[in-house]
Amino acid sequence: MHKIARRLLLPLLLLPCCAALAQSRGGLEIDIVGGNAAALPIAVVPFGGDCGQTDVDGVVRADLGRSGQFRTLDPATLPERPTEGSEVAYPTWRMLKQDFLLVGRCVPNGGDYRTEYELFDVAKQQRLLGFALTAPGAAQRDVAHQISDAVYEKILGVRGAFWTRIAYVTSTGLGREAKYSLVVADADGFNPRTVVNSSEPLLSPSWSPDGHKLAYVSFEGGNSGIWIQDIATGSREKITNFRGINGAPSFSPDGTRMAMTLSKGGNPDIYVMDLASKHLTQITNQFSIDTEATWSPDGSSLYFTSDRGGRPQVYQVSANGGSASRVTFDGSYNASPSLSFDGKKLATAQGAGNVYRIALMDRSTGSPRWSMLSPGSLDESPSFAPNGAMVLYAAREGQRGVLYAVSADGRVRQRLVLASGDVREPAWSPFRQK
Repeated sequence: MHKIARRLLLPLLLLPCCAALAQSRGGLEIDIVGGNAAALPIAVVPFGGDCGQTDVDGVVRADLGRSGQFRTLDPATLPERPTEGSEVAYPTWRMLKQDFLLVGRCVPNGGDYRTEYELFDVAKQQRLLGFALTAPGAAQRDVAHQISDAVYEKILGVRGAFWTRIAYVTSTGLGREAKYSLVVADADGFNPRTVVNSSEPLLSPSWSPDGHKLAYVSFEGGNSGIWIQDIATGSREKITNFRGINGAPSFSPDGTRMAMTLSKGGNPDIYVMDLASKHLTQITNQFSIDTEATWSPDGSSLYFTSDRGGRPQVYQVSANGGSASRVTFDGSYNASPSLSFDGKKLATAQGAGNVYRIALMDRSTGSPRWSMLSPGSLDESPSFAPNGAMVLYAAREGQRGVLYAVSADGRVRQRLVLASGDVREPAWSPFRQK
């Protein structure tokens, strides 16, 4: 494979620097990299009753804390522990300067648990939410994430993305002994499940918009090919097997098309495949490396990485083809574009020389504003949460690849606890369908 094509199509080796402050949160490490004056104080009281093997309130507390939008109280410091609205003494929580209060309780019911929760506005002495969710004991973490989503949306007016999933690739062993796996886990890194095992490299997982399928690149058979796999059933389909590069698949927002990089014409270019007919449309045609296409939220255009200007930068082109326009001008290297759900924010791997970090371009106010989200020297593969509030990316610790999630304002960074081995190529799922 061409050296530049390998640099654009295969992951970089990445290494983050140390954190400012780490706090243990139920198996996670939350790195607080700066105070957020706008973070809202919320007390999440330990839930009463029997919640089974899951620390439901602990999961909620960790979710809200790592979002960067909330400051949670240490439960060990709480002077009172109400579990329902009738037990809430508002003066206590006003004295603790809490804006919001979440209480709850779990009631076993056969093999299921009924989890009831209530959210209160302390200043207004008003109940904002009051719901109950019933699920098996094995699904109590899902319940906790759904509670976090409901609290996040009620207070901030933005849909929460805690009850979502991530996909990533792991590798273990060296040389001929290397083994690769495509893994799906909860958004906080818990409950990992392997969906593909291979003795050949796996790359570039991409979620279908309904969250039921993953597209990825596999080198089984000796050449790269793009596969689509049903996560629930394990059935899969190979959709490309052209000579040369078959890489960087990306589902369209409606799930009917897929963007990809193919070199079947002699040069790596962007193509779009109609998934029903398998008809291909060539989108770019340049004497350069065009790869890593991602769709605009409305499906009308594609953002992609190209070195047509001499160094990798992000360009935009109509999904029907035509001339492309350059999007990124800050920094001599920008690659691996990821767009927020509204198209106003663009995350890239930005750098120069041997230093690559995750950068964010915000176009919500008109002229682009850039900020740096990661502190590492070799960070890669940014992927937005479906609500645009956090960005997942790959980094390295020593010789091992790891994943981090960082709030879009860069203030809170969380290291995900994952399986052993080298971890890279992260992709954040769409919202789950309830």
